[in-house]
Amino acid sequence: MSADRPEASPDDIRRALRDVLAHVAPEATLEALRPDQPLRDQIDLDSMDWVNVAAALESRLGVALDELSLPPRVTLDELVEQLGAAMRRGPAAGQPVPAVRQHRLSGVDVTLRPIRPDDAAMEAAFVRQLSDQSRYQRFMGTVRELPEAKLRELTDVDGVRHVALVATATIDRQETELGVARYVVDDSGRRCEFAIAVADAWQGSGLAGLLMGRLVEIARARGLEVMDGSVLATNTAMLHFARQLGFEVHADADDPTTRRVTRRL
Repeated sequence: MSADRPEASPDDIRRALRDVLAHVAPEATLEALRPDQPLRDQIDLDSMDWVNVAAALESRLGVALDELSLPPRVTLDELVEQLGAAMRRGPAAGQPVPAVRQHRLSGVDVTLRPIRPDDAAMEAAFVRQLSDQSRYQRFMGTVRELPEAKLRELTDVDGVRHVALVATATIDRQETELGVARYVVDDSGRRCEFAIAVADAWQGSGLAGLLMGRLVEIARARGLEVMDGSVLATNTAMLHFARQLGFEVHADADDPTTRRVTRRL
């Protein structure tokens, strides 16, 4: 615990938690919450809401949680205890973003890590296995096989101006890509543009929220001010997802078939 920050009591943490829940789920009756029952059995929180709860708690309490996705069956009392332990470990501010994080989604151990040049073959297989619609929404065109030069561009990144995070799991004893998110910094050095793709079987699992939450965390830690991206106007699911993450949606003056989504960091 930082010496210049007073230690929060369990009641303080409980109040902060209730404030966050009130913001994420304003329709919930928080006074009726049972402290010994799983929160998500009592409040209607989808996977994206749960990621937003975790991110808000990290920001509000100044802690680094073990993962952005909190245990889905955690009770109110258990969560207060977990947050207290995280606060005693020390504030998140000023700490480097860990290179690798482990999560458990849908009963599968998922690793989030920076992409590497030797991931090119895995990236090619990932794109190849996307549905036609998913590939079109990601690349805004019909593409099935990425050329070698494009694969190098997507996997051999500098980690500074071009940051890319890949989500993988061991499937049939082989590391398999489940999703990837990236941003590229513009010439001003203050803005970045993001892109994300998730395997069809993992859409709606919360994986996209984990990838984007981590990407925003890194961009903010690097001092970037704005993140934006282009989304097809017909991709209503992605536009809804962007709004959940706090992005504003605007018409694209240069292309009526796309929308620009923007978020201040």
